[in-house]
Amino acid sequence: MIRVVLVEDQSMVRAGFRMVIDSQDDLTVVGEAGDGVAGVLEVRRTRPDVVVMDIRMPGLDGIEACRQLTALPEPPRVLMLTTYDLDEYALSAVRAGASGFLLKDAPPEDMLAAIRTVHAGDAVLAASTTRRLLDQLAPALDPVAGKAVAALTDREREVLIAVARGSSNAEIANQLSVSPGTVKTHVSSVLAKLGVRDRVQAVVLAYEAGLVRPGRP
Repeated sequence: MIRVVLVEDQSMVRAGFRMVIDSQDDLTVVGEAGDGVAGVLEVRRTRPDVVVMDIRMPGLDGIEACRQLTALPEPPRVLMLTTYDLDEYALSAVRAGASGFLLKDAPPEDMLAAIRTVHAGDAVLAASTTRRLLDQLAPALDPVAGKAVAALTDREREVLIAVARGSSNAEIANQLSVSPGTVKTHVSSVLAKLGVRDRVQAVVLAYEAGLVRPGRP
């Protein structure tokens, strides 16, 4: 059973999400909060697997709350809620440890799929949001990110580039003529060496290092 905490300042939105999530056999809402401070306390109390949290809230916003949650000894996965796909806080949220983004007006099935995806250890990020994030990263390179990428083997670097271009494990396996299991092992090694939690953060780091650039094949 995937345990979920909802952190959203609009009670009606929260109630709707709870109804949808609790309708599933493999999902259950174990707590709710109406702001970031209460959300952090609720997560500490209930220790959920996934937190679905609004990025914009009064008081402690979703970004700082996310930063506090991902710093916990056994952090939950954090799925951020946004009103608009072009949210200027998206990059900050990724850097704070968010595993993905969900539009508030997304279909219920998309929300359920997103919760299951981040719980499985992957990331959820709409293509349009990804492009905008990468455009923000384009102007400057990060030497720390460059040093992290330099520690990868040639094959791991190939895998990271493919991940940054949006390829799935199956697609990468086909491109490199290896098994999907081998790709999964490489991806796990890349995440460990880069010190990141999931593919979304690995992609951001790849762009920060200049390994791949927006608009280039």
